[in-house]
Amino acid sequence: MAKPPLIWTNVILFSTTLIAALILVPWYQISIGFEAITIIIAVFCLFFCGLSITAGYHRLWSHRTYQAHWSVKLLFAIGGAFALQNSALHWSSDHRLHHKHVDNNEKDPYSAKRGFWYSHIGWMLRHYNIATYDDYSNVRDLQKDPIVMWQHKYYVPLVLITNIGFTLFIGWLTNNMLASAIAIGVARLVLSHHVTFFINSWAHMWGNQPYTDKNTAKDNWLLALFTHGEGYHNFHHIFESDYRNGIKWYHYDPTKWLITSLAWFGLASKLRVTPQQKIEQAKLTMILQKSKQRLALRQDAEELKLKLQAEYEQLVIKLNEFYGLRKQLFEDKKRKLLKEYDKTALKGQIKELKLAIELQRKAWLTLASYA
Repeated sequence: MAKPPLIWTNVILFSTTLIAALILVPWYQISIGFEAITIIIAVFCLFFCGLSITAGYHRLWSHRTYQAHWSVKLLFAIGGAFALQNSALHWSSDHRLHHKHVDNNEKDPYSAKRGFWYSHIGWMLRHYNIATYDDYSNVRDLQKDPIVMWQHKYYVPLVLITNIGFTLFIGWLTNNMLASAIAIGVARLVLSHHVTFFINSWAHMWGNQPYTDKNTAKDNWLLALFTHGEGYHNFHHIFESDYRNGIKWYHYDPTKWLITSLAWFGLASKLRVTPQQKIEQAKLTMILQKSKQRLALRQDAEELKLKLQAEYEQLVIKLNEFYGLRKQLFEDKKRKLLKEYDKTALKGQIKELKLAIELQRKAWLTLASYA
């Protein structure tokens, strides 16, 4: 079957900027050397572009995981144009299709099952989706957002102002046009592109799947370091409405930290978080599933599977009871229905149940690892 025609604008853009970065950055550093101020500004711009995509295009507009003040939206819209990854409207439309039809080679715009090259950059080099390119029926909510539509309408001028105008301005300010053009205009753009592209490719190829194996998305802590926290992709694909990707305190997720900080200053609100009960149950279900798969060739497989299943069901019952009591305590405290001694008794129940869950979880995990 003949391949769709090439999108020459994208082919030229991606190839020339990459080649220029690979040649000009080492040449300039060796022969002249970048000044510290130019490197600092380039790194700042890289983070500004990256966070505009992850916190803006992705978690704000594509998934509506929180709400933001108009000033924050405006900054993200400008940063998204600076990142040169199409308008927020178009990007979000593609991304929602990706989540709805993940790994479907016909409907997922950047299906990882078509290979690393395709999901990383190949899908943008040919007219694979020309029939639905301008179909924004899945982002009607975003069409009501004046900032999204303003950026979509004036996307090209914004791209030119940020990528050329701003780069020249910094060059004039630092009295070094060439260094600014190479570091901010070229190197920053190439890094910004491929860091984002890795989320479509690398995050669906290498890593682990602690929450679900119903799609190719993987958790990868190393990738999180390069992608402003987007490396916890297995979690994201099962709990896409959560404003976090890295849920542990030690997970590197600067996008989450930025959104949380914005909320502290009243610039973000209605941050959506997945109930811990659902997260725990997803992890336990995956452990059970993997343990059963390992048991397949054992002679006592059926007996162990039954035992694992029974212990799993008991653990889930206790978890449900625990989170039910916590919810009751929270709601009663909010409504101020509990007297002090009732509150103490309920807290005691919760503490005892938590300890029982930990003991049962340890026993079950030991049994699962033995399997």
